[in-house]
Amino acid sequence: MKVNKFMTLRLMLSMMMVLGFASCSKKSSSSNTSRATGWNVNGKKASSKQEAGPGLVFVEGGTFTMGKVQDDVMHDWNNTPTQQHIQSFYMDETEVTNFMYLEYLDYLKSVFPPSDERYKYIYEGASPDTLVWRNRLGYNETMTNNYLRHPSYANYPVVGVNWIQAVEFSKWRTDRVNEAILEKKGFLKKDAKTDDVTAESSFSTETYLLAPTLTYGGSEDLVLKRKDARKAPKPGKDGNVTEEKNVYAQRSSGILLPEYRLPTEAEWEYAAAADVGQREYNIYKGQKKYPWAGEYTRSGKRQTKGDQLANFKQGNGDYGGIAGWSDDGADITNEVKKYPANDFGLYDMAGNVAEWVADVYRPIVDNEANDFNYFRGNRYSKNKIGKDGKVEIVTLETMKKDTLSNGKIIVRTLPGEIAQMPVDENETYLRQNFDKSDNINYRDGDKQSSKYYDFGMSESSDDDKTSATKKMYNSPKHNVTTDSLGAMVRKYDRSSARTTLINDNVRVYKGGSWRDRAYWLDPAQRRYYPQDMATDYIGFRCAMSRVGPKAERKRSARN
Repeated sequence: MKVNKFMTLRLMLSMMMVLGFASCSKKSSSSNTSRATGWNVNGKKASSKQEAGPGLVFVEGGTFTMGKVQDDVMHDWNNTPTQQHIQSFYMDETEVTNFMYLEYLDYLKSVFPPSDERYKYIYEGASPDTLVWRNRLGYNETMTNNYLRHPSYANYPVVGVNWIQAVEFSKWRTDRVNEAILEKKGFLKKDAKTDDVTAESSFSTETYLLAPTLTYGGSEDLVLKRKDARKAPKPGKDGNVTEEKNVYAQRSSGILLPEYRLPTEAEWEYAAAADVGQREYNIYKGQKKYPWAGEYTRSGKRQTKGDQLANFKQGNGDYGGIAGWSDDGADITNEVKKYPANDFGLYDMAGNVAEWVADVYRPIVDNEANDFNYFRGNRYSKNKIGKDGKVEIVTLETMKKDTLSNGKIIVRTLPGEIAQMPVDENETYLRQNFDKSDNINYRDGDKQSSKYYDFGMSESSDDDKTSATKKMYNSPKHNVTTDSLGAMVRKYDRSSARTTLINDNVRVYKGGSWRDRAYWLDPAQRRYYPQDMATDYIGFRCAMSRVGPKAERKRSARN
């Protein structure tokens, strides 16, 4: 009996020692001690988990078969199957709606009044083309006059927006979201984003990160220092006062979100297919024909049996079906979230409106060159440095304007942003992964990929006149100029030597629309359209890259 008491006492002492060591270990690991050097690291711990931005849904990355696996009845031969891997990212739950886009227009109208001649093209260039609804033999003036602004259409997807406008909206959205985050965290004056913003004093995320004192036009009372660093620094032993560091939010703070952008074609197709909903361990059980399971466009579930699962054209002169129960609920576009979401929680990835993606169109997806985060359209740039050695901020005088092929003028850079320029030899010298700024034509459109290429000749060996006639994609070149009086001169290319409509300014759009038959609802279908033109059936949604771990939750055994 005594032995048992002694053993019990030893066991209790051992457990106390183990708990004590565990407590010390836990205390040590939670301190600010560096695991690399053992030094104490000052400052608050940065946020390590990326929060989903407003309106976004998490899409866990993985592998999938991009392109068609069934018959190609259109004989495009532009979507042959390739195996691709997509990194995790976020995507808008729905298409960008009229209400969301009107927020953008209202902001521009407030900050850059179109009545002021200096800002005229900012608001006008961002405004959707409402005339896309007109038809020579159809009465559609109701949509022309009401679709964008009438509250009945507030939650309908915006249309009449070209690819360039969609990109500019994404940039604006990035700045407004990060501006709100910094205000909430105490780095910006409260309500500065509405009360103090002007054309000469506006917020840009990249400007704040690289030159925070130049944000809001250099207004120090709007750009605040970190809350725990507002006290004046004390002088050191030598009597000198050392300037504080890291008093503004930085990338390392972990609170600012990556940019909103258009999804790449590979990301969009992966998210639309949502094959994750029919996986068995590490194998997909077949390829979906649509974003939902099954071979039909109507629901097979008992509660919703027979209901259409998307908004599309069902036949000639049939945009919705017979009025009543069997109808798909729409003739033109429909309100978002009216049809079931796919297995990633994304709505209207088939039908309603087709959607712009970031990629420049080429007939072939070149998986031999890359099979990870595939994207064609990279134009690498860098911050422009002024004569004073500091980053150059865009002003009203240096705003970049583009005149589109139809004569419309769009502003591409706004005051307060950092001016950009193409990367040069300083960034490309002796690199193996890229050697120039513009990579759109890499392996498909450059001279080396055309029939005119002679081994050993350089890309610039021919003069401009000769190379213009020896291009892989010899598309029309319409030209818009301005004469000495400021009048616009439009020159339409009527050459009979043109062989294609493909060039560096046509972008991919995906998803099918209210104007399309069911064939186009397949996520693998791909078509192209000029980036500076708009229609009544193409809209868009935004995406955002995921930083950090691939998955949201820890892995656990299935059984």
